[in-house]
Amino acid sequence: MTDNPSPAPEALAALAAGEHADPFGLLGPHREGAGWVIRALIPGAEAVEAVLADGAVALEPEGPEGLFAGPAGADRPGAYRLRARAGSASWELDDAYRFGPVLGDLDEHLLAEGTHLHLWQALGAHPCEHEGARGVRFAVWAPNARRVSVVGDFNQWNGRAHVMRARGASGIWEIFLPGLDEGTRYKYEIKAADGALLPLKADPVGFGSEHPPATASVVRDLSGRDWRDGDWMARRAEAHRIDAPISIYEVHLGSWRRAEEGRRPLSYWELAAELVPYVRDMGFTHIELMPVSEYPFDGSWGYQPVGLYAPTIRHGTPSEFRDLVEAAHDAGLGVILDWVPGHFPTDAHGLGRFDGTPLYEHADPREGFHRDWNTLIFNYGRREVGNYLIANALYWLREHHLDGLRVDAVASMLYRDYSREAGQWVPNIHGGRENLEAISFLKRMNEAAYAADPSIMTVAEESTAWPGVSRPTSHGGLGFGFKWNMGWMNDTLDYVRREPIHRRHHHHQMTFGLHYAFTENFVLPLSHDEVVHGKGSILGRMPGNDFDRFANLRAYYGFMWGHPGKKLLFMGQEFAQPDEWNHLESLPWHLLDDPRHAGTQALVRDLNHLYRETPALHRSDSRADGFAWVEASAEDISVYAWERRAEGAAPVLVVCNFTPVERSAFRIGVPEPGRWRERINSDATVYGGAGRGNLGGVDADPLPSHGRAQSIEITLPPLATLFFELET
Repeated sequence: MTDNPSPAPEALAALAAGEHADPFGLLGPHREGAGWVIRALIPGAEAVEAVLADGAVALEPEGPEGLFAGPAGADRPGAYRLRARAGSASWELDDAYRFGPVLGDLDEHLLAEGTHLHLWQALGAHPCEHEGARGVRFAVWAPNARRVSVVGDFNQWNGRAHVMRARGASGIWEIFLPGLDEGTRYKYEIKAADGALLPLKADPVGFGSEHPPATASVVRDLSGRDWRDGDWMARRAEAHRIDAPISIYEVHLGSWRRAEEGRRPLSYWELAAELVPYVRDMGFTHIELMPVSEYPFDGSWGYQPVGLYAPTIRHGTPSEFRDLVEAAHDAGLGVILDWVPGHFPTDAHGLGRFDGTPLYEHADPREGFHRDWNTLIFNYGRREVGNYLIANALYWLREHHLDGLRVDAVASMLYRDYSREAGQWVPNIHGGRENLEAISFLKRMNEAAYAADPSIMTVAEESTAWPGVSRPTSHGGLGFGFKWNMGWMNDTLDYVRREPIHRRHHHHQMTFGLHYAFTENFVLPLSHDEVVHGKGSILGRMPGNDFDRFANLRAYYGFMWGHPGKKLLFMGQEFAQPDEWNHLESLPWHLLDDPRHAGTQALVRDLNHLYRETPALHRSDSRADGFAWVEASAEDISVYAWERRAEGAAPVLVVCNFTPVERSAFRIGVPEPGRWRERINSDATVYGGAGRGNLGGVDADPLPSHGRAQSIEITLPPLATLFFELET
């Protein structure tokens, strides 16, 4: 074997300064001259010795401060530890530079290609055993960096101490640090290609974070979870079919309810014990969580995430988050995550200019900066960035057993000119406004998610008329399972806010949605967006005196639950929260002492249960043959009536009166003879109404009306929605 020479002084100087291109080539055990040498860099140490199996060997200072080297014998030394001293203090540590690489060739190949769909298994910080030692392996993508180091309390945040190994073409840096474990705080210290030292960066694939406003990543162990939700996972495909009843309760975990007289948000465990049974009792089928990916600013509600792979520590650890998901599954509830791949904040510890270059974002602000939100836009055309996001979607679905993803702000991703004036955006290669790279990314994300597990669901918040959002990519669509119906929401809210006397002039705002109701698999959303930024509450939009406002709201909810489409209601709306939502305060649960609020809550509960147990109300949600207007043109009296049908099921008649005038002896056509049972009447006293109705049901008469051969005569209360089901 050819003897290797000792390193040159300039190499040692570069090593001590944290500037050497290959620290693993000099540090640790190396054959130099006639034998083996151990070289260690321990900033701040005054003396160092290597503790070998057969005794300790003193390492002598070598060149610059903190660098020590000494002979280790004729044979390569086995496992050893370093003992350092400074003044009266001494400490022992394993030498990170005696360990080989932690990433395999396959991982490196997939990372270099940008096709590693299980990216989180390769990158990030993982407690593990490596070459006989326990510790944590770290890996991060920073292809344009001159140097990357792991820093933390374990090395006094000194970037010279643990410079990582570069893995060539993949742009990955990695290192194994023995002796560390779960709970370790860390960041990456990165020198840009020009030598500039960047702000310390949190781990883009970190699984945990410190409590804000602190921003370090925290090592979390995701392995070894003994999931006990197999029954739910085996049957959830049925719960996500387009003909299934899907009613979603949207929740901001920090303000649903607060503990200790409102001083702190509930933990994941407390939410499992309180939120889950509440949602189940209310008859919802799913909980939708506003973003829980770690975020630094409370006021962003999670929509400016920094830690896309880290469940926020505000409510507990990743393991405790999984407990919440498992509790929901045990209660028969699905959990949907509000997922934010459209943009990210400019916080110094985040993804922006991560290695000194616009790595995750576009360099041109006309493509890479959101003017509305002062955030950065992912560069979807870069394969590694697309892979980072697609893997993140799979991570939440696989590692945390989430049942679906609601993708935020899809419209902002689809259009290059979104919220931009002329000259502020860059056309695509064809000169158009469509963001071809984002479109491709969304398609690939949906394909990967459904390929990994067809039983999940993806939902797009998309506010334009983009065609085929919820159609398969094989049929030219974007591949989402469902799409929020923002047009329905805007039109109907605009209608119900008007004084009843004016509604006749806007009658078809309530019918227009049926012109396109079956072009997509729609969710009807009354989300958090409708109760923020000065919009007030849903109840606050309703006109009239207090009694009429509650009656209007109940009638509107009846209209919504009778209308084709899945349902989504933001927390607090189910009991008519009167004020705008405040993310810093608990919902006003004390209002349930008021019969009007308790009555609204009871109505939503009953609507959910009716919707779930009545096939006609959900089985044909996405089929035109499951809906027929009975009365759509009664502008003068603001009355609507329609049929809901499903093959083999009893039909349902829904009748709405949006005036404060009772319609007695009101005749309405029905599709079949027989007794029509009054299933829900939003004017019932139990809901806070006046109790005007039809004594439980009416019999059809052989009197033609509304194009039907038979009809029923009903009392139609003011500002009310009624559901009738044919008794069979």
